[in-house]
Amino acid sequence: MTRPSAQLAAAGPTQTLRLSGTWTLHALAGRVNELTRLLSDYGADRELAWDLTGIDLLDSTGALLIWRAWGRERPPQVALRPEHDAALLRLARVPRAPAPGRMGDFLEPVAFLGRQEAKLLDNAVGFIALIGYMVFDLFYLVAHPAAIPWREVSASVYKAGARALPVTALVGFLIGIVVSYLSALTLRTYGAGLYIIDLLGISIIRELGPLLAAILLAGRSGSAMTAQIGVMRVTEEIDAMVAMGLSPTLRLVLPKVLGMAIATPLVSVWVVAAALFGGWVAAYVLLGISFPYFFQTLPSVVHPDNFWIATVKSVAFGVGIALAACHFGLRVRPNTESVSAGITASVVTSITLMILLDAVFAVAFRDVGFFTP
Repeated sequence: MTRPSAQLAAAGPTQTLRLSGTWTLHALAGRVNELTRLLSDYGADRELAWDLTGIDLLDSTGALLIWRAWGRERPPQVALRPEHDAALLRLARVPRAPAPGRMGDFLEPVAFLGRQEAKLLDNAVGFIALIGYMVFDLFYLVAHPAAIPWREVSASVYKAGARALPVTALVGFLIGIVVSYLSALTLRTYGAGLYIIDLLGISIIRELGPLLAAILLAGRSGSAMTAQIGVMRVTEEIDAMVAMGLSPTLRLVLPKVLGMAIATPLVSVWVVAAALFGGWVAAYVLLGISFPYFFQTLPSVVHPDNFWIATVKSVAFGVGIALAACHFGLRVRPNTESVSAGITASVVTSITLMILLDAVFAVAFRDVGFFTP
């Protein structure tokens, strides 16, 4: 292996830059910056002739270094070996990235909004299509009950629900302490400390518990689902499933959606219990409310409809998290950077969707779950 080198020589009226040696990743190690600056200086001269016939080995790294020095456009005078020409032709076929908008271009914000709206529309169409595939899969399972993937569903419940219990309990307990502590300070000022039970019961059981559980599962279990499906896309396992006649939505998406629909309400109950216990700890320290009084009074101040509302919300949250995770996992392109981008988009979309759904439920059930005098 010879060191890569570049020498300028005069040949008649024009100058020729002769490249020689081994232009591979291993050979270029430690000299990339030096050769990049050297070739960039020469690449600005479009009258310069390039002689690449002295290169022994050329891989994609060396070809990319030369191609960038040319300004991503082949100069008029180039001599190179036929086996090296293929690497440069592959780079020539790569489309140019769109140039960033100028700060003074007043239409750039409009173009940016247009691109984001087009991306949103594309994701919405893909999301609806995924739901449609799932509906067909459900009809198929109704006609063929033996094909129901029970093992995959139970695995999703275990991974998304059971393994998330420790962290969700800890977060729920701490949130209960914080909410109870801050509320108790205010209520004690007005001599209404006993109303801490009403406040904690409604806020945690109806709102904070299901929403907190959904956000935690979106960040923990939803991202894991996206990563799993994304890696399967990169390694072409999903393409292999399609080639064998297996439905990816039946084997991958549907079990995760059903598993999250089962696991999320159970995790929500777990979070609510931990948060209420944390709330009682703070209420006992600040207001002296005993454990039996707190939990005996709780059913009398929280309407039973709140439990059903929380359950329905949790099921909707679980389905939304799983659909968003699988949607972005299936849209991953075959490269590792796309996997990380898909995971980020999945978590952000899931949390945003949870908040939107929570707002819809809050408006829809605004008159349900409260005792009337």
